[in-house]
Amino acid sequence: MFTDSHCHLSFPELTAQLPAILSAMERAQVERALCICTTLEEFEAVHALARDHANLWSTVGVHPDNEGVLEPSLEDLLARAARPRVVGIGETGLDYYRLNGRSVADMEWQRDRYRVHIRAGRQTDLPLVIHTRSASDDTLAILRDEGGFSSAPESLPRSRGVFHCFTETEAVARAALDLGFFISFSGILTFRNASDLRDVARFVPLDRTLIETDSPYLAPVPHRGKTNNPSYVPHVAQQVAEIKGLSVAEVGEATSRNFDQLFNRVAG
Repeated sequence: MFTDSHCHLSFPELTAQLPAILSAMERAQVERALCICTTLEEFEAVHALARDHANLWSTVGVHPDNEGVLEPSLEDLLARAARPRVVGIGETGLDYYRLNGRSVADMEWQRDRYRVHIRAGRQTDLPLVIHTRSASDDTLAILRDEGGFSSAPESLPRSRGVFHCFTETEAVARAALDLGFFISFSGILTFRNASDLRDVARFVPLDRTLIETDSPYLAPVPHRGKTNNPSYVPHVAQQVAEIKGLSVAEVGEATSRNFDQLFNRVAG
């Protein structure tokens, strides 16, 4: 019934518990999860999860926050994206939250990395998994420019994808939706102080909504403070259901259909 569209099962705190997590997912009716890559060094472990488990899938990408890691070339991303069970590019995007004494101008390396991911997504016609924090204007501007939205039609398809773990404003959500992207909500939606985000979730159409855990982080209420895992994603669905006046089953089924639509290589 449920699909976790973004988790990090390759992280040590979850890998060590993988058999128990997979059992908990089955009990919670979480039928699938997308394992997200954050460095090229991590890719083989992420891909192995997808290769070894029929209900897990993988992406390839380098997180915008990661420094001191292998810098991905277009060729690096294309080669790994061609592997079976790789269904997305990312996570990628921009993050200006921790500048550590630097200016936004100093983050050109992040913007260059993001551009490489967008180009890989267009060449493979795979969806982007976009992370944006304190950087929404640049995230959207570069996406429009590199994604094929700001120029005449080209031979390559326009970018598509999801803004994951969404915490931005309704205006940013509207801009992402206008570009054809999906919006994914995490356990943050259940937090007591997240009323503004719940208003955004009310605005986003159900047929453009995904749910996720971003585990091991951001465990939803009533598990807040614990190590998160994909079996907790029904709590996000419950919150979406309450916001939209629907049943949890309706939200689970709709967001799973949306996942199928976006990550359309899943069925292949």
